[in-house]
Amino acid sequence: MVSKVKRLLIGRPMKSNELDHEKLSKVKALAVLSSDALSSVAYGTEQILIVLVAAGFTAIWYSLPIAIAVLGLLTILILSYRQTIFAYPQGGGAYIVAKKNLGIPTGLLAGGSLLVDYILTVAVSASAGTDAITSAFPSLHGHTVLIAVLVILVLTILNLRGVTESASFIAIPVYLFVVAIFVLIFMGIFKYATGGIHANVPEMGAVVSNVSLFLLLKAFSSGCSALTGVEAVSNAIPNFQAPAEKNAAKTLVLMGVILGSMFTGITLLAYWYGITPNEKMTVISQIAESTFGRGSLYFFIQGITAVILFLAANTAYSAFPLLACMLAKDKYMPHAFMVRGDRLGFSNGIIFLGVMSALLVAAFHGNTEGLIPLYAVGVFIPFTLSQLGMMVRWYRLKPAGWKGKFAVNTVGMLTTLTITLIFIITKFSSVWMAFIFLPLVMLVFFRIYTHYMNTADELRIQMDTEKPTIKGSTVIVPVSGVTRAVLHSISYAKSLTENVVAVYIGFDEEEICKMEQKWAEWDPGVRLIVLRSRYRSILRPLVKFIETVEWKTSSTDHITILIPQFITKHWWQAILHNQTSIFIRTYFMNQKDIVVATVPYHLHK
Repeated sequence: MVSKVKRLLIGRPMKSNELDHEKLSKVKALAVLSSDALSSVAYGTEQILIVLVAAGFTAIWYSLPIAIAVLGLLTILILSYRQTIFAYPQGGGAYIVAKKNLGIPTGLLAGGSLLVDYILTVAVSASAGTDAITSAFPSLHGHTVLIAVLVILVLTILNLRGVTESASFIAIPVYLFVVAIFVLIFMGIFKYATGGIHANVPEMGAVVSNVSLFLLLKAFSSGCSALTGVEAVSNAIPNFQAPAEKNAAKTLVLMGVILGSMFTGITLLAYWYGITPNEKMTVISQIAESTFGRGSLYFFIQGITAVILFLAANTAYSAFPLLACMLAKDKYMPHAFMVRGDRLGFSNGIIFLGVMSALLVAAFHGNTEGLIPLYAVGVFIPFTLSQLGMMVRWYRLKPAGWKGKFAVNTVGMLTTLTITLIFIITKFSSVWMAFIFLPLVMLVFFRIYTHYMNTADELRIQMDTEKPTIKGSTVIVPVSGVTRAVLHSISYAKSLTENVVAVYIGFDEEEICKMEQKWAEWDPGVRLIVLRSRYRSILRPLVKFIETVEWKTSSTDHITILIPQFITKHWWQAILHNQTSIFIRTYFMNQKDIVVATVPYHLHK
């Protein structure tokens, strides 16, 4: 039953040699890896305006120069990550750049920040998409968390079906969103140019007495939330068709052009229309309503915006498993993240991402505004470390034309560092968790690495001196009665060795007497040892007995505990029986260097 449901949800298993068919073309990669960056158009301008309106309506004209500054930073980031793609074509982005050039701890800080950022990406995207739906249908405001979690579940299942299949599904709505936004921008500009809009907006250059440099920097840093997701292409280079680095670089540049154009257009329309943030309606919703009214085009734009905000999470689903795999290869994350699933994706990473982001949405009650500052800090730390790492690389290697590349990365590093500091200073109440969580993540990385190193050290043998030791074998069979399961286990034990003993633990003399009589009557050719338990414990007397046998025979025999266990026909029937064998097996496997084995006997009724 479980297998059938699994096949229905994620499809048939794929062979390992089909991996090349899972590589992405530029068209599909742009949809999958740019959905996060492109979707930020839906809230980037809004984040600027939220800060500016605190100084009054007159201050909204500052959104235009701030948008120009954001575009400048976008250009620097695109140029920088394009250089990163060719320098490190194996992928990994900020993690690899920082690890190679700034040291392992810095690399882990970048990698940990990116992993946290991808979890936040899914949470923010799901929450923002829910906001777009509730803007059009206010009656759904009370169900935001449920909607967001359901969308995360759908995206998780979709990505478990494989990279190519999820890309094919996502490409259509992503490109529909791009077309819809450009139609909105062109129609909005046309309506403004023909006098269809008569908003009373402040003039460019109008003096606003209570606008400070600090406020402008805060607005700029908030607007830079539109740049989240830019790094995803450099992280996921292995997902591209060959030549991977060239295709990735072209995809990155195209994403930058589309993102910059849409962000500029929406910011201009928001200013011309005199749009201010509204808890019930997003900026995109207000612009669409002012341009088209509440007709079919308005609801189409709202619908496709909601879809793209949901699908923005798919960027994280593409990049998180790859980055987790790289960290796992370096022994900083569990090796389970390196395992490919039935559909050749890193299934454990996909599932982990879905679960963590759903928990985050529930914890924040679907509040996008509460998540975005933490989200932005999570991405700008890797931005800064990546730029700094590339600076070190150019200075160390000094390839042809390195000074120009060094200058680009220097400007980028200083700008992203400034934005990170602004976020930390101005929104400390929202981002303070990062200063607790990121060190904890790095501590976990180092603890995992230490465990793997210690394990390898303890398991390593001296090839020239250490050889297998041949010993005899003592098999101990715990029994609770004379049953077919016990018969099955003793038959197997005697096929291994003649040195077999059965152990029965009794609670009162009447039970013990009955057991001894049955055993003598059956006479399986195996000695029965009876242990009396005064406190009705099975495990304690058995442990003492094993320790005694271990002390007497450890130098001559291997000790094996052979546990009889009957397996019920239906899973629910197992609940009706004591699970003593599970406790015995768990204890000895965790406490003793002896062999513990289970001999199953299957029931058919």
